[in-house]
Amino acid sequence: MKTILITYAVKEEFIPLSLNSFNVISICTGVGKTNSTFRLTQKIIEEKPDFVLNIGTAGTVSHSLGDIFVATHFIDRDYEMIKLPGINFKIEDNQLTKDSSKLNKWLSTYHKLGICSTGDTFVTQVSSISGDFVDMEAYAQAFVCRELNIPFLSVKYITDIIGQNSVEHWENKLADARIALSKWFEEHNLLALLTD
Repeated sequence: MKTILITYAVKEEFIPLSLNSFNVISICTGVGKTNSTFRLTQKIIEEKPDFVLNIGTAGTVSHSLGDIFVATHFIDRDYEMIKLPGINFKIEDNQLTKDSSKLNKWLSTYHKLGICSTGDTFVTQVSSISGDFVDMEAYAQAFVCRELNIPFLSVKYITDIIGQNSVEHWENKLADARIALSKWFEEHNLLALLTD
């Protein structure tokens, strides 16, 4: 039986997902790159999953509240800002889903694909951030999965507009995010595409 590991940062982002004939395991990683890296790596060692799916919330400058994006590229905005020589701060999706033909076919038809900018700060002011949306975990998880050769996908619900909303606004939108993401996964049947 194949195993899908589903990650989320805080318990308020958890949505129950299951699929017949698959072992679906959920893990709360905690907030931030360090927590996320440690807890995901620990669980990968224990469970040896065939796929890792990150589900969560994000902020944006250029999109709308309630949009649901699939991340196709990941940027570590902390490393991007300091620009040290020799440090790679980008990951492209073709490094993460290259062996999932059904998933890649579906991704080619989905219209909300984007770049996720990850850092250890909750972004509340507009600045020179690259990407379509921001979070605090996805790059770290993508990095772990790339290094351990495990396919990875990240799905994000937009809860706040950077510069307009606050941390409190994000907290108030978590219930909406859970409802919308549950419906989205039912509609797209994404789990069935994750392992060929």
